[in-house]
Amino acid sequence: MSRFLVLTSAPEFERHLATALGQVHEFQILASEAAGGSPDHLMARNLGGPIDVMVFGPDVRTDQMLALAAGLEHAFPDIVLVLAAVTAPELTLAAMRSGIRDVLPPDTEAGRMREALEHAAKTSKSRKQGASEDASQNRARGRVISVMSPKGGVGKTTVATNLAVGLAKLAPMGAVIVDLDLQFGDVASGLGLEPQYTINDAATGAASSDAMVLKAFLSRHPSGAYAMCAPRRPADADLIKPAHVTTLINQLSLEFPFVILDTSPGLGEEVLAVLELATDGVWVCGMDIPSIRGLNHGLDVLRQLDLMPPSNTIVLNFADKRSGLTVQDVEATVGLPVDIILPWSRTLPFSTNAGVPLVQDNRRDPALKGLRNLIALFGPNSSSPASKHLNRRGEKP
Repeated sequence: MSRFLVLTSAPEFERHLATALGQVHEFQILASEAAGGSPDHLMARNLGGPIDVMVFGPDVRTDQMLALAAGLEHAFPDIVLVLAAVTAPELTLAAMRSGIRDVLPPDTEAGRMREALEHAAKTSKSRKQGASEDASQNRARGRVISVMSPKGGVGKTTVATNLAVGLAKLAPMGAVIVDLDLQFGDVASGLGLEPQYTINDAATGAASSDAMVLKAFLSRHPSGAYAMCAPRRPADADLIKPAHVTTLINQLSLEFPFVILDTSPGLGEEVLAVLELATDGVWVCGMDIPSIRGLNHGLDVLRQLDLMPPSNTIVLNFADKRSGLTVQDVEATVGLPVDIILPWSRTLPFSTNAGVPLVQDNRRDPALKGLRNLIALFGPNSSSPASKHLNRRGEKP
């Protein structure tokens, strides 16, 4: 049984929540005004056992909710915070910044609300168990490499699939790629896979808490890499919440040396959630002004949210001197050095369409060298994130 603390003075939401949780879980309700106090004061009003999830009702004042959430995230990091509110980009971004891990419409169907809250509770228990295990066993986690781009159409999935296949060669059966473009993900087609299971199957049931069950939902690639593929239908993406994703990534990082995340374009809730777990960010950018500006804006947002991964790599795709832009122009705009240059290539997009990554068949192509340099960044002889960048580009000083 999980335990929930709910802040609301809205009778209708209280009844809806009671219907969703039923008699299976224990929950305590405090008036929404309680959000105006400190985290310690709020915990002193807790009449039961340890809290797994705190739910902010739709009637809680936004300023009080954001302040209290930030304090709870710092003082009680094991408690997962959920907000019931009509979703809006500005509110979601502010909530994520304060420590909220999921935003649910107050009228979410009871079954889906129960599922989302139960997964939030599992995340809380996983945090507590993980903290205990890390303290007692110091269990190592793999590198979580988030491949991202604020704009679509820049070859992000191509880079992610080649990276996964390349790392699988360095660490046989040690790399898994997760397709987090939940509506329109192309990892399966990019790897030539016909998955029997998708992330929807892994996000519910025993797989969310049992690593052996979770592995059964992965698809095996001939290179030795594993893949967790996107839902078969775009509508199924609505069933996957940020709490589901963070639980899965946590599980996979304990089982694989390399977890590669092919994220959706932009900075949606799932992307922001996984960035808290990412050890490395790989940013893919095209050699055009909209792509470069999009990357610059995306990096600025993450700096403001303090969600930049510890190590970041900029990959410039479709590099072409005839574009009217230079590498120096890109670097000056985004404020970071370009680490990997992938020249314009006919073969690279063709290989993705054929479902055979370029590093898999080693076809001669000007972009192959850059992809190998990217893979080498994460190999056993890779240099530290603060080292020089000339080897990453494969250029002489």
